[in-house]
Amino acid sequence: MTAPLSFIHAFERGSDPAAAPVLLLHGTGGDENDLLPLGRAIAPRSALLSPRAKVLENGMPRFFRRLREGVFDEDDVRLRAGELADFVAEAQRAYQMSAPVAVGFSNGANIAAALLLLRPQALRAAILIRAMTPLQDPPPADLRGKRVLILSGAMDPIAPVDNAARLARTLRDAGADVEHETVPASHGLTGEDLRLSVAFFDQLHSQKSV
Repeated sequence: MTAPLSFIHAFERGSDPAAAPVLLLHGTGGDENDLLPLGRAIAPRSALLSPRAKVLENGMPRFFRRLREGVFDEDDVRLRAGELADFVAEAQRAYQMSAPVAVGFSNGANIAAALLLLRPQALRAAILIRAMTPLQDPPPADLRGKRVLILSGAMDPIAPVDNAARLARTLRDAGADVEHETVPASHGLTGEDLRLSVAFFDQLHSQKSV
């Protein structure tokens, strides 16, 4: 059973206490169940924590408001990133888990990027699939020791590769170890996204075990 925390969410316990937990952050119109199969494919032995976004856009859940396609309400980004970081802290206490690895898709990847920039202690690492820069002028952040994988689609009309490249530079400038890969895809998830995500997560687990 899931604990009554500040976000509606799904939680699945892991089979390996040493495996890093995973925070799953869905895209626009998704919910807490959407990315559970992806999370289990990436991290078969990890605990999975998957919140449902609170903002509604034409009835579709999102993690923060936008002014129009590709233009974010940055005041709301900051507010919602704080709410999500507080929820992660609640979940760590409720489920006795360590800081998670975020796996975010689209809007979920963008809020994960905002967490890294605004509340970096909330995450151990992040896989950002079809991410964009969430803040045009982010505050200084210390991301030393954080690893980030950004996966862009070469033909993506929603999250352009050059925008994701700017995010990668911002995170690197803050000290993160960033890999930015471009896959032959549009905005949707592909098998190559899964392959690269599994390899990245396995490297994280190997490093923790050393």
